[in-house]
Amino acid sequence: MSHGTCHCMNTDNWAEVEAAAKRVLGDEIVALIDRCQQGSEPASQLIAVLHKVQGRYGYLAEAHLDAVAQLMQIPAAKVAGVASFYHYFRLQPRGRFLINVCLGTACYVKGADRVAARLMEELGIQFGETSTDGMFTLEGARCLGTCGLAPVLTVGTDVHAQVTPDQVPAILEKYLQKARQEAKQ
Repeated sequence: MSHGTCHCMNTDNWAEVEAAAKRVLGDEIVALIDRCQQGSEPASQLIAVLHKVQGRYGYLAEAHLDAVAQLMQIPAAKVAGVASFYHYFRLQPRGRFLINVCLGTACYVKGADRVAARLMEELGIQFGETSTDGMFTLEGARCLGTCGLAPVLTVGTDVHAQVTPDQVPAILEKYLQKARQEAKQ
């Protein structure tokens, strides 16, 4: 065993880590984090920062969570824990079209469960998941406030009223055609 001079490498790469985190998040979010860091309790702004990241990118990717942890100097496990605890945060990207099936009492009594089952069958997904083609994300809602039109589902901001399971394939096809049309432009 040699007791000579230690030739240890310097592992302080903060400048690289910081630059990478800033590239992941973008200038607007980095500026928000900088403002948060000036306050007396910067960690208390974590949820606000995560909301801003999700608003910008549509979801919280692992790279986003790591970058926030680095720039806010909060343990990555804490950032990931907060992001996974609150149901508002999405850790996976949403599909191009968000489908919400109303599962409120009026809709449920009039067959929303059967409509939801048909959507799941057609898309091959469950609530909270996105189709493999990235086109559709399926979610359930407690009430969409359109009880007189039950059962109801929305695709984006479009409301589909008195939906039956047999109508589901045509509704999905309408949005697939819309996506194809937009892709041609």
